[in-house]
Amino acid sequence: MPATRELGFDDYIKVLRRRLKVILVPALIGAALGYLLTLVLTPEYTSESLILIQRPSVPQDLVPQVTTDDLFARLAAMEERIESRSRLQPLIERYDLYTSQRKRSTEEAVDEMRKDIRVRETSFQDPSTKNNQKQSIPGFSIEFTAESARLAQQVCTELTSMFMSENLQQHEQAAKQTTDFLTGQLADAKRRLDEQDASLAEFKTKNLGALPNDTQANLQVLASLNTQLAAVTDQINRAQQNRAYEQTLLADQEAQWKSTGSNPENADTLTIMKAQLAKLRNQLTILQGRYTDDYPDVVKTKKDIAELETEIDAQQSGSVSPSATKAAPGGAKATASAEPAGAGNPAISGAGGASAPKSSPTAVAENSTPSGPIPPAIQQLRATLKQDDIFITQKTKQQEKLQRQIRAYEGRLQVSPEVEEEYNKLSLGRDAALKFYNTLVASRDASQMSVNLDTQGQGETFQILDTPDLPQNPSFPVWWQFSVGGLVLGLMIGIVVAAIFELGDKSLRDEQDIEFYLGLPTLALVPSIDSENGARKNGRHGILRRRKQKELTAATPAAKVSA
Repeated sequence: MPATRELGFDDYIKVLRRRLKVILVPALIGAALGYLLTLVLTPEYTSESLILIQRPSVPQDLVPQVTTDDLFARLAAMEERIESRSRLQPLIERYDLYTSQRKRSTEEAVDEMRKDIRVRETSFQDPSTKNNQKQSIPGFSIEFTAESARLAQQVCTELTSMFMSENLQQHEQAAKQTTDFLTGQLADAKRRLDEQDASLAEFKTKNLGALPNDTQANLQVLASLNTQLAAVTDQINRAQQNRAYEQTLLADQEAQWKSTGSNPENADTLTIMKAQLAKLRNQLTILQGRYTDDYPDVVKTKKDIAELETEIDAQQSGSVSPSATKAAPGGAKATASAEPAGAGNPAISGAGGASAPKSSPTAVAENSTPSGPIPPAIQQLRATLKQDDIFITQKTKQQEKLQRQIRAYEGRLQVSPEVEEEYNKLSLGRDAALKFYNTLVASRDASQMSVNLDTQGQGETFQILDTPDLPQNPSFPVWWQFSVGGLVLGLMIGIVVAAIFELGDKSLRDEQDIEFYLGLPTLALVPSIDSENGARKNGRHGILRRRKQKELTAATPAAKVSA
């Protein structure tokens, strides 16, 4: 026989009509067998509980949570711990589960119970949402399957309690571990901070005055010391100039004292007044270098100089007159005029100006010999020279002290770059240690607040939304699932059987088969004759055959049928 003809949609419909019984009978039998199978199998019941994961009541911005892992990742970790052998074996022994498996091995019973436990993630709609904004709250369900409905409910209740307690334990353990870790880190940070503080304090003590913060102060002190040194040096120079001048006067006075023929008293008085004038002028120069001309001390010094110059002029005029050198009253007058000058100058009066002898010219001439008493002017000059030496010595010591201080401050400024580098390094280390310490203190306080939040029940908690239910119908086997499964299986078997029958059938059923397999045109079709009542005149198939027969008969008067 040639190759099989390609079938169309109508052909398949014809096959389905011919083999309908062959297909339907196995399907109905499979559905019935599936239902009967549910009556034979041992029923299993599943109890389920719903748990809502309640978020913390306090915002995390205020009190951060210690456990920051993904919620469902922590849930999976809790499931692994709860499904451990140490946690499931007591339940198996308490409720006498999996008796046959326990006889073989405990591990097999534990594995079987793990298969019967199912934890599924879910979410719930928050009823407190506002502005029509849908917000879901995470949660999960716990399911357990057992041979008895009551047993499934009891074990599911135990598992739910284990999840609740595991969550609390996990939070407490995480908070305790975090707090202990932070406490240990805080102690180490405090120790390092103390070491940094000690090193910095030792460095400050060692380089006192040479620190970077002291540079400006050192510059100001150095400028002040230089100013003081300049003033002291100027004072020493002026004192030395005065001393040289006074030595010259002393030499002149001593030479005049050793000579004869002059009035020593008038000469002594005039010399003292000139020395006093020179000192006042030096003092005025110093004052004018520091103050203005309107300053009270400057005005007073100028007035004293003017008065002293007037007295000197008067004294010189009196000493050159003839009466002053020949008569005693003139000498007395000169002596009297010299006394006010001595009284006006404390240095002169204190050194013997007030004790100048009041004697006649004869007595003065007798006492003017070198073998006589030393004139007061010479005594005054010698005392002044001694005071100048003392003053110069004191100022020289002060000058040396200032120079030492200046060298010390200059040395501090020279070593400042190296000291600044080391100081900055120590300061940065200390600041970093302080910042790390403060960060740990803040983290520890946050961890402690999180622990307190969980203790008060305001942290992340598990809330039982639906307690484990008592199942009314078995979860396995489900009769309609088995019936549908049997029906589908029967249909598949029926289709296979129908295909086998159809492939084994070699009949030519219509003109397409005749034309395809025989290669001859079809002139007419002979209707099939029923063996019981002749031709089938009733029914849809009979009507179709009769209609087809009339069409073929009208087309040709003869029919050829191949054997």
